[in-house]
Amino acid sequence: MKKALFLALLAAGGTALAQVGNPGGAINDRLGNPDYGVCRGTDPRCFHAWPRAQVKQYRVLLYTRTAGPRHANLGTPLGPGLDPALAESNVVQREMLRIAQENGWAIDYTEDPAQMLNLSGYNAVIFISTSREALDDGGKTALRQYMRAGGGFVAVHNAFGTLYNWPYYEGLLGNANFFDHGPARDGDVVVVDGKDASTSTLPRRWRFHDEWYNLVPFPTQVRFLATIDEKSWDPAQDRREGDGPPPSGPSPPNLPPMSRYPSVVGRSPGHGTFHPVAWCQYYDGGKVWATTLGHDAKAFEKNGQPGAAEFQAMLVGAIKSVMGAAPFCT
Repeated sequence: MKKALFLALLAAGGTALAQVGNPGGAINDRLGNPDYGVCRGTDPRCFHAWPRAQVKQYRVLLYTRTAGPRHANLGTPLGPGLDPALAESNVVQREMLRIAQENGWAIDYTEDPAQMLNLSGYNAVIFISTSREALDDGGKTALRQYMRAGGGFVAVHNAFGTLYNWPYYEGLLGNANFFDHGPARDGDVVVVDGKDASTSTLPRRWRFHDEWYNLVPFPTQVRFLATIDEKSWDPAQDRREGDGPPPSGPSPPNLPPMSRYPSVVGRSPGHGTFHPVAWCQYYDGGKVWATTLGHDAKAFEKNGQPGAAEFQAMLVGAIKSVMGAAPFCT
């Protein structure tokens, strides 16, 4: 078997073979190369269980720097340093402070790349809707060394629109990256693995409002935890820029503007019959939990919108699992 795999790799020019048989059909089989040169997947042997000090209080670091588009729920850009003053518009940061307090965690927050050079004091590092080149070279090195020391990483929403040109980070996300999304709308999140610490308290199906990211590459070698049921949203809202003129009659609200010309190139990869929104994996010695959910400010607020309680419970369980306070990716 090993010899056959070696010969197949040689035939492919020494590059890793695409993973076939992905959920949702063959459309997902060749959306990227899943080999990032690290131990990754659901095998706990990929975790570096190094000796470490006993935890007296769990500490988490929230990073929300945007070097490109900025989600409204992040509010005005933060000042330099750790824990700068927050404005009323900084909903994500303020609500994460509340969530940390409710769970007895110490939390720091920052958008300053200089604060990302030493992560060793944190049990979990959380990226929420960061964008583009959010880390400099020193920060990239520190994040990689943090993961290799058995660190915990949580990626939320536009963390998938971040560091596109750093393959290590794409692998960290589970061999996945943001491609595009349709209009924000209501849909049903379906839990496909209810045994994880992040999903064990959730109903199997719950209503939520989000952008429902499409991903290229498609995540591979991960444990899928939740999906969006595409049949649960209004198909009339599937139109995008480049689709040509809309049909006659009343239009659904909040449609994107239509381009003058229909698109002549492929725009959306689709996900076949399986559109994941949350998963977990071991990566290069550390633990990673990722979700594409979290577009709206009200998703982070207490009683903010339908599904907010479920989303926040999932996020709390995720953070607990990557930092070792609950079983991980089981």
